[in-house]
Amino acid sequence: MKPVPPATSLRRAPVQRRSAERLTRILDACADLLDEVGYDALSTRAVAERAGVPIGSVYRFFGNKRAMADALAQRNLEVYTERVGGRLRLTAGGGGWRTAMDAVLDEYLAMKRTAPGFSLVDFGNQIPVGSRDAQPNTRVADRLTDMVCAHLGRTPDEDLRRTFLVAVEAADALVHLAFRMDPAGDDRVIGETRGLLRAYLARSLD
Repeated sequence: MKPVPPATSLRRAPVQRRSAERLTRILDACADLLDEVGYDALSTRAVAERAGVPIGSVYRFFGNKRAMADALAQRNLEVYTERVGGRLRLTAGGGGWRTAMDAVLDEYLAMKRTAPGFSLVDFGNQIPVGSRDAQPNTRVADRLTDMVCAHLGRTPDEDLRRTFLVAVEAADALVHLAFRMDPAGDDRVIGETRGLLRAYLARSLD
């Protein structure tokens, strides 16, 4: 089963397996409809119909479509970090930070190309909510800093966290540019992105 978003993004956290499965169907339906109709035309009623659940089941978890999209973004982040973590475990003890960075970028590109709804919502950049510290790229950067530093056997400090945040912001902007130029992601822009990240991160990680 796909990860359940944190309880803070839900009106009510699912307790029973059946409730968690219903929440998964709702978020899956939300993701599919985002690809089909976009965020502006998305409605809680359409999501309920696509998920095959009563409209009340949607409102049990979410007050509106923005909360639902934010929960999808948080689930995307959980799925993404699981995928990156799996790649890092395969290279444990070798490869260094460049291999880790490739895993981070490659898994993001893979989700951009294949995950339903991801092109519109990804980790919440199109629908930012919460305080500055809860902004999507800050959440992503903090998670990646901890994962990559654990992989490298390093303890992150404030300077390194800032470095990762700058890298995530830069990669986010450039990957969006690559997908505006080509629906599959322009290979040349992605190559430039990879080179830029390596040169920038080398200052702190070499």
